[in-house]
Order: sequence, then C-alpha cells, then structure tokens
Amino acid sequence: MINAVKKSLFLSLILIVVMTSTSCSNRSHNNSQPEPAEVTEKIIPASFNADSAFDFVKKQTDFGPRVSNSTANKKCAVWLENTLKRFTPEVKVQSFDAKAYDGTILHLKNIIGSFNPGAEKRILLCSHWDSRPFADQDPEVANRRKPIDGANDGASGVGVLLEIARQFSLKNPTTGVDIVFFDGEDYGSPQDEQSQVEDDWCLGSQYWSRNPHVPAYSACFGILLDMVGAADATFTKEGTSMYYAADYVNRVWHIASQLGYGSYFVNDETAAIIDDHSYINDLRQVPTLDIIHHDPSTQSGFYKYWHTLGDNIQGIDKQTLMAVGQTVLTTVYLEK
Repeated sequence: MINAVKKSLFLSLILIVVMTSTSCSNRSHNNSQPEPAEVTEKIIPASFNADSAFDFVKKQTDFGPRVSNSTANKKCAVWLENTLKRFTPEVKVQSFDAKAYDGTILHLKNIIGSFNPGAEKRILLCSHWDSRPFADQDPEVANRRKPIDGANDGASGVGVLLEIARQFSLKNPTTGVDIVFFDGEDYGSPQDEQSQVEDDWCLGSQYWSRNPHVPAYSACFGILLDMVGAADATFTKEGTSMYYAADYVNRVWHIASQLGYGSYFVNDETAAIIDDHSYINDLRQVPTLDIIHHDPSTQSGFYKYWHTLGDNIQGIDKQTLMAVGQTVLTTVYLEK
C-alpha cells in the first residue's frame, strides 16, 4: 500500500466513464469499454472458507516481514509458488530486477497462477505479497525504520486469493482466471526521504503491465485486493476504479449487497488513489477496480495500522475475509 504523500495525490482525472460496448475487449478509458453482464438471476453464494483464508494469511506473516530482497521474502516466494501449484499446474514466476527509490537493485518475483488457460474470456485477480520495509507511519519515532509484518497490507489479499484458487481447484470457473501476486509494491521511499527514481512504488505491477505473463494479455476486467482483512472494514467506490471500471465496481458492490455484505461494501465514492490498479489500467488497459480499506477517521484515509508495526496477524478478522472472498468468488462464478 503506497505512501501517504503519494497516495493522497489525486489523479488528474475527470471522472466520466463511457461504457457502451458489449464485447469483451481491452480498451482505454477514452474509448468504449465492455459492459459487464447484468446481475438479474438469483445470486447463490459461492463456497468460501474464511478459516482457510486466515491460515493462508498467517502462513505469510509467520515468515516475518516479507521485504523485497530479504530472506523472508525469498522463502515466502517459494511457499507461494508451491501453494499455487497445489491448485493449478499453470503457475509462472516472473523474476526481474527493478531500481528502488534509493537506487538499490531489487530482485523481485511476480507469481502467477492461471485457470482455464485456453479460455479467451479472462478475469484478472491480483494483490501484492511483499511487505513495507519501513513502519514510517508508526506513532513511535523509534519504530519508523523497522519493517512491518503487513498482515493486512499485503497478506490479507493474498490469503483471500489463495483460498479462491483452492475453491477453483474444487469447482472450475467457466471463464479463464489469472491470479497475480505482485512483488515490490511497498518498497517506496519513506515519508521523510526524497526518491531518486520516478514511480518507485508498485514495481511488480508496473513490470507485469509492460511484460505480461502471456504476450498481448487481455482480460475483461480485473479486481485488486488491498487491505481486506481488518475487523469492520469498509470498502468504498474509489475514484480510479470508478474512472476506469465503474460498471464493474457497481456490479461487485451489488453482488456484495445481495450476499449481505452491504456494511462492508458501502456506496460512498471517495478520491482517486495510486495503487497497483492504476498501472494495470493505464499500461495494460484492463479495466481494474480496487477493493481497499477506507477509513475517514484516520489522517491517511486508510486502515488505522497502515504502515505501522501494529499491522500484524492480531488485526485480521475472519468475517472480513469472508465478506471479500465470497463476494469476489461469487462475482467470478457468475461470469459466463
């Protein structure tokens, strides 16, 4: 999850979305975009196991802070790859180098699992799996150069998607689905330092957007999960998501409401932020929405323990994992 200073920068967007095409194709926001199928049928909740999702979150935090280039990061990468291979044989690892804010060369890995690889119609599901090297939002100044566990900011989204992958291995989706775990999302400059490079956040999604795991990759739409595990979390209709993928935002929020999760997926529209989905939308032109915790009571507008040492496994709530996981999984199964 990106630094408060950078995150608070509104994108220079006029939030107008024109969506008139009914075909499934990737087009920029300046052209017609495909409309998602209307949800007219009775919605049957997909089977999702919150206990399993929680275990997947905890497995990640048990490695310790998964900071890019660290031993914990390398061990977790192996575990993620092997875990995905339990659910699909179609697993790829993108190994690449990227320059961090201070010039450090990071050795990064995006980890990708695909389902129904031959299907033309595809859905992208993604999250980042690295954790922040600096607790630069911690109330204790002495902690602000310590790495964080990132239980909510990173591990929660990955845990939900691993459980979704497990469910796909039991009941295959009709469409093609690609689950992408991005590395190097959170290795941006600390709040009190100036970056030496441009776009020093979201390194994994930038690389994948320019170099997808399949040449000329396209998908009907994408869903990014970021900080989806805290108790009583609220997910608003974030501005970048509404600009690029408004119809899909409204569809997901409608499904969540029908499943009884309207208290999590609220109808408020909030300011645009820069996150992994920004680069996917702009560079890959896959209309992608961000399910991300919004808290108007905090200065950052994010989860209260965002980029602090308090972002640990004690803050993860199974009911929230259930609300997000079942909503996303049901959305995928409803696509024909």
